[in-house]
Amino acid sequence: MQLSDTPEPARADAEPPATPPTPIASPSPLRRKLAAAAFLLLGVPALASADPMPSSPSWQLDATGLLYGERQRTSVIEPTARLTRLFANGQALSGQITLDAITGASPTGAVPSGQPLTTTTASGMVTTLPAGQVPTKKFNDLRGASDLSWDLPVGTLFKATTGAHYSREKDYQSVGASESFSLDVLRRLATITIGGGVNRDGVFPRGGTPVPLSDGTQVLTTGTDRKDVTTGLIGLSRVLTRRWLMGLSMTRTLETGYLTEPYKVISIVDSTDTAVDQRTENRPARHDRRAALASSVYHLAKDVIYVEYRYYWDDWGIRSHTADAKYRLELPDDAYLLPHVRYYTQSAASFYRPSLPQGDPLPTFASADYRIGDLSGVTIGATYGFKVPGSRGEWNVRVEYLRQWGPAGSFAGTGTPGGDDGGGGERATRAAAVALPSSKFGAFTSLDIGTIVVGYSIPF
Repeated sequence: MQLSDTPEPARADAEPPATPPTPIASPSPLRRKLAAAAFLLLGVPALASADPMPSSPSWQLDATGLLYGERQRTSVIEPTARLTRLFANGQALSGQITLDAITGASPTGAVPSGQPLTTTTASGMVTTLPAGQVPTKKFNDLRGASDLSWDLPVGTLFKATTGAHYSREKDYQSVGASESFSLDVLRRLATITIGGGVNRDGVFPRGGTPVPLSDGTQVLTTGTDRKDVTTGLIGLSRVLTRRWLMGLSMTRTLETGYLTEPYKVISIVDSTDTAVDQRTENRPARHDRRAALASSVYHLAKDVIYVEYRYYWDDWGIRSHTADAKYRLELPDDAYLLPHVRYYTQSAASFYRPSLPQGDPLPTFASADYRIGDLSGVTIGATYGFKVPGSRGEWNVRVEYLRQWGPAGSFAGTGTPGGDDGGGGERATRAAAVALPSSKFGAFTSLDIGTIVVGYSIPF
């Protein structure tokens, strides 16, 4: 589910950060290695970055398989294949196909109730939830996506990059295009990049689009709701010394249209903080998002250090900070080890409400989705890259663990109080009797997420 069950690490600005300007490769072997290392950090195939002007046309295949799992929640299997054609004049044409198979359960936004709670959806489905259990919605989906990209150098200092995207799943469709321009200045020691993109998306929830802040049985439309996304980017990268490369970029994304999560709800609680009813959520139809990114790559005698900081803010009142660091350790036989650590924290949206008091007037906007609440997370992991003797291809295996948490003292996302200790079912029901009032904090304390990615790249 694109809207309610995204498999990405749950945070308000969970979108791929904008790519800083392309580092400049130079004739120096060290600078070529530095540029290739920077492209590795940005997720661009090393072959294209380390040797942007091959002497003859060539191809490169990049394939990955991702396994993503949230503890007692969402599981994702995602194979991806990208084929790139590199031309002698510096042009590059690439196409990518991605398939996501997503299954699991996602919190609805409601808080646990001290008594069984029966609800009816817009499609007429009646659900009864046991007392004390965190409400979740089971789902499964299959998402297909395709991307095209064309790099066109003009002379020796200017490059244009054109992109197109299409994806489709059960209740969401996305069509987009992008364009960026890069100019080398200061004797090719710096690059200025400007770019932008547009998406014209469609949202068609199963059962229809519910009336905002209703009991879920009323439907606005059974057709498609429109969502438009416009993004702009400006950035600068600079080679400071023969070993040190830095980049700065600013992005702005404006979303308009249907931005509400159609399957999320918010609980109505009485004076004892007991959930007695629920309403569908409602979000503003405009979301202005901005981010500033600073990155640095430093080449030691053999190894490479990557450091990155990102600040995000929007008109919903969310502020976030992300610090990211990697260290590429060169090993014998063209192998490497890339440890990784990342810290993320965000404040809640102005209309975030864990619950609504019974009898009070309903607000204009309200959501109990923990992904736009107070949230922090730490990621640790590592990538191991190696080559098989006698083969031109390169393998890499990335393993990462992400721990996310919300305000202390709230109900855990798994249904147990004060921690993500793996309880569920009867255990969760028994624990609810001694839990703090969940409506004061929301239905999320912590979440464990594991990711394994196996990749293979080969030029031919």
